Amino acid sequence: MIHHVSLGTNDVARSRKFYDAVLGVLGLGLLKASQDSADYGVSTVLFSLETPVNGKPASAGNGVHIAFEAGGRSKVDEFHRVALLHGGSDAGAPGLRPEYDPNYYGAFVLDPDGNKIEAVTHHGK
Repeated sequence: MIHHVSLGTNDVARSRKFYDAVLGVLGLGLLKASQDSADYGVSTVLFSLETPVNGKPASAGNGVHIAFEAGGRSKVDEFHRVALLHGGSDAGAPGLRPEYDPNYYGAFVLDPDGNKIEAVTHHGK
């Protein structure tokens, strides 16, 4: 079982502007922040952004992405729209992905550091 996931960032303040808005759409809030990290969740930390502890620049992983359960198609749509308004870039517009599953509805974006994230649901509406 996964306890939490962390992605690297080179600018915590910039990442917070993006993730505060985007994760808010999905019901996750900022639980703790410092100049080196931002931690999101509901009652416990599920997702973090951190400057690398080795002092080297953060870089996005090719082939890596984090998928968040959206709970419905309208939330996937809103996630994508809000991400683009807050410095993200499109990596796959909202829509059905029948090659994964007949009910798989998702959207992909790149955050300001180039990390790929997704909102997905298997529910209608």
